[in-house]
Amino acid sequence: MNLSLYGFAGDWIAVDCGMMIRQDLPDSPLQVPNVDGLPALGITPMALIITHGHEDHIGAAAWLWPHWGCDIYATPLAAGLLRAKFIERGLATDAIRIVEPGEALECGPFSLRYLPLTHSIPESCALLLVTPHHRVVHTGDWKLDPDPVIGPPVDETLYRSLAPIDLLVGDSTNAPLPGRSRSEGDVARALESTLETCTGRVIVSCFASNLARVLAAGLAASRCGRRVSLMGRSLERMVRIARGLGYLEEFPPLVPVRDLGYLPPEEVLVIATGSQGEPRAALSRLAQGRHPDVELQAGDTVIFSAKAIPGNERLIERLHDGLRRLNVTILEESRYPELHASGHPAQDELSTFYEWLKPRHLLPVHGERRHQSAHCELAEAQGIQAPLIPTDGDLICFDAQGLTLEERYPQTPRIVMQDQLQDLAGLQAPKGDRRVRSGELFILVAVTPEADGWLRIGRLLIDASVPTPLDETGFAEWIDDTLQQLNAHTLVQLREQLQPLLMGWLADHLRHLPRVHLQLTPAEVSFATEAE
Repeated sequence: MNLSLYGFAGDWIAVDCGMMIRQDLPDSPLQVPNVDGLPALGITPMALIITHGHEDHIGAAAWLWPHWGCDIYATPLAAGLLRAKFIERGLATDAIRIVEPGEALECGPFSLRYLPLTHSIPESCALLLVTPHHRVVHTGDWKLDPDPVIGPPVDETLYRSLAPIDLLVGDSTNAPLPGRSRSEGDVARALESTLETCTGRVIVSCFASNLARVLAAGLAASRCGRRVSLMGRSLERMVRIARGLGYLEEFPPLVPVRDLGYLPPEEVLVIATGSQGEPRAALSRLAQGRHPDVELQAGDTVIFSAKAIPGNERLIERLHDGLRRLNVTILEESRYPELHASGHPAQDELSTFYEWLKPRHLLPVHGERRHQSAHCELAEAQGIQAPLIPTDGDLICFDAQGLTLEERYPQTPRIVMQDQLQDLAGLQAPKGDRRVRSGELFILVAVTPEADGWLRIGRLLIDASVPTPLDETGFAEWIDDTLQQLNAHTLVQLREQLQPLLMGWLADHLRHLPRVHLQLTPAEVSFATEAE
């Protein structure tokens, strides 16, 4: 969930406006940034700047933009995706302005330039933000892909020409991983060589937004004598918008899904959504034999060309079980890593990029705290000052003295329920506890399942709206012991089991009981030796 605000001389701009999925709540609702407190701080963005079209960067725009009514600047693909979202919510789209990668614009005291980078969606851009006193690069999501399938590689000369940079606000997702992320060109070649060995139908499942992967699968199918079909509304919409912008011109003609039954299985390739085991996605319906037009059978192959998102492990395993019952061959990323590439930079790419730009300061964003800590260590080893790891709600000053945390404004979680935005209620007090609630306490715990119980990964994040005399060490030890004893199959079940115990512990240890907000997030515990 990405939303950054940059202010200078009383004027503000917003960069990205994304959402996240709350996997620890029933029905996995969307959570969006809570912007209600911004007017009291004198913050009203004069523009919303979009770096690229992924949901965690644009997914909240249709919900939050009406608070601002400002111009929205985005590259053509992101603008097309935003228009579709605005139309779906009955919003006018005339505020959405197209900026081509490489172009510049002026927003009050800010001069901005879109700097092309490679990522797992076309037209991803970093932003160069210039004021009379600052030169800042906000990277967005990126990697240094020498063979990106769609679009050119990153222009080293362009980035070297910008050096030195005062501040880099940068992607930390793969900062703990040595090496480099795999190229999309390598994945394209791996898909084609794998497809040559397959018999029967082949299903390739990937994220709809990864148009390079979609194109690679389509071209591989054509070269191997297979016809191509798409399954999944998000995939169909993405391909339609991309084609309208001139992408995918080499993509082979599509066969309607309803006509696949007329083709021999060995002549069929289907690109489908649902790699994360989503129950209503196309791939889950195929695995359960509930698709109206296609029935998988022994000899067919499903290729998972996407990484398993932490927290989805049990859904994915259920999907795999369904496919195994059909005697379908499964090729998935953990055993066949050549079939997927991360869209984020590993350590060698970070080091190279910083050698080009020569930033003086780093603010690490994106990823969990351990990713951001690794990012700080890497930057400091290159002589870059990285004194802060930001938390949601931090107001940070950047001046001649460097980065300083000015104030922290904890935010009540805001979720989408029944097509409406609403605050997420805090946890219930123990039965019989009639104390007046005092302030708010925010607790975030990253966890992963074990054979018995659950394990906390990384630091326990605690924030409070008012000073709270909480023994954080004792609380963390209690959390760890309690998690090991809870037998829950999902994050939703774990939260339901943990919350009454947690509120009981707090009631016993705090004189004034605050309103408590608990968030359990899935932690990734694969400490790989190279970027995937």
